Amino acid sequence: MLTHLSIKDFAVIDSVSLDFHQGFHIFTGETGAGKSILIEAISLALGSRADTAYVRSGKDKAVIELSFRTEDPRILSLLLENELVTGLSEQSVDITREIQAEGRNTCRINGTLVSVAFLSKVCKGLADIHGQYDHQSLLDPEQHLLLLDAYGSSEIKELAKAVATDYRDYAARKHELSHFLKQKDDTEKQRDFMAFQLKEIEEIAPRLYEDEELSESISVMQNSELIHNRLSEAYQILFDGTEFPSALDGMSRSLHLLEEAGAYSQDIRSFAAALNDCFYRIDDLRSDIRKAKESVSYQPEELDRMIKRLDSLENLKKKHGGTLEKVLTQREELQEALTKIEDADGYTKKLSQELADAQAKLTESSSALSHARKKVALLMEERITKELQELHFKDAALSVSFQEKEESDLIYSEKGMDSVEFLLVTNKGELPKPLVKVASGGEISRIMLAFKSVIGDYAGIPTMIFDEIDSGISGITASVVGKKLREISKKHQVLCITHLPQIAAFSDRHYRIEKATVGERTESQVKALDHMEKVSEIARLTGGLQITDTTLKNAEELIAEALK
Repeated sequence: MLTHLSIKDFAVIDSVSLDFHQGFHIFTGETGAGKSILIEAISLALGSRADTAYVRSGKDKAVIELSFRTEDPRILSLLLENELVTGLSEQSVDITREIQAEGRNTCRINGTLVSVAFLSKVCKGLADIHGQYDHQSLLDPEQHLLLLDAYGSSEIKELAKAVATDYRDYAARKHELSHFLKQKDDTEKQRDFMAFQLKEIEEIAPRLYEDEELSESISVMQNSELIHNRLSEAYQILFDGTEFPSALDGMSRSLHLLEEAGAYSQDIRSFAAALNDCFYRIDDLRSDIRKAKESVSYQPEELDRMIKRLDSLENLKKKHGGTLEKVLTQREELQEALTKIEDADGYTKKLSQELADAQAKLTESSSALSHARKKVALLMEERITKELQELHFKDAALSVSFQEKEESDLIYSEKGMDSVEFLLVTNKGELPKPLVKVASGGEISRIMLAFKSVIGDYAGIPTMIFDEIDSGISGITASVVGKKLREISKKHQVLCITHLPQIAAFSDRHYRIEKATVGERTESQVKALDHMEKVSEIARLTGGLQITDTTLKNAEELIAEALK
């Protein structure tokens, strides 16, 4: 639910700060007062495209802030993954969008910078703005399948996921077969060269890290005299004691002295224990150093062999990626490629069978999805038809048309095998026709409202914002639309801009948008109205500038009737 809106230096708005609650919120005002600007600001904060033209003239930046309260686990999980909330219980989500006059714009959620794409993803679950774009989507058959799936989400969601998975597998198999057949001739032409490359690698038979081992061995042998001398000298000093007292003999004598003194002191006994450990470790080291010293030798033939071997490995590395790991990977790829060439027919048969299996699986899951959609479509037809009749389409009936295709002509996609279009009967005795051919401007607003009132429950959007919902309607129809919006507001927070008193009368909270001159500038201001101010505003909407006792009385009656 939207709890707070703050707008600063946005178009003709200098500063607006509003608190919102659950229920039905109405905004009214003269034409040009800034009602559309309010919606633009909210839309921008929800992730729409920024435009520096919205920055108020003479200001550095425009700032829009929205605060929501949500307990939607989908949104909270998304925010928790990005460390933007502290848990999965009800949380506040504070959104800030800034547009710099110089062109830069930033988005923040709970004070942390986020991308516009991420902001938009989060906000899709927080609020939904109904405007002209929704009219266009309702008239576009390409969007009808999405609306049907949204309505039947509980029955369709998992089946749709299975179809998407099966389609990706099918598409991958199809691409692999097509690519193999396309490349087969070229690959056969390269067979001799590939066989030569493989033979070269297999003859040398490199091992992983062999080049590093050889480099070290070569280095040791090339410096064998120095290494032998240094090891011998170190051994003599530590263990022989011919030139210097032996370190081991000295440690042995020291250990004996400490053990004698340790009879009188715990600390000295600990020294003796530590030295004892060192003594035996160095004694073990004596054998290791002696073996290392004895193993060092200079063998010209072995050195030459290792250098030639290392040169061979380096040549392989230059040809196949720079490391032995890549050389070994290339060997596997060449072996696999040559195996495919040698058995091209068998491999083609194998890929063809895998494709056939994937297609059969996709056909099965698509058929299951289509069957579920058709069951959901019947329920949707009944529910939308009921909503339309409540919105003064007395003889209206919605029909969901499925375009049937032969399996041989089946067009596979991630969405399955279905192509649907919403058809409408508006008058008794007529055949169903596409929405675009039967709906006028006022009718399409009501039709869209019928869809919103039904699908909104399934989409789980807590805040619904309506702009242009009263386009092309008046009189009794307007009252019906107002009543429907109030019904929706029992499950969703509703914000609506209108110029019709019949709709405004149904509001829980009423705001007036008006232009005022402050100093030498014009700015739009938004005021929350109390009951008497609401009566006056509805009287103005009813009777124009001349507000009389009669128009005030009519406004009171309109509100009373609406709230029954």
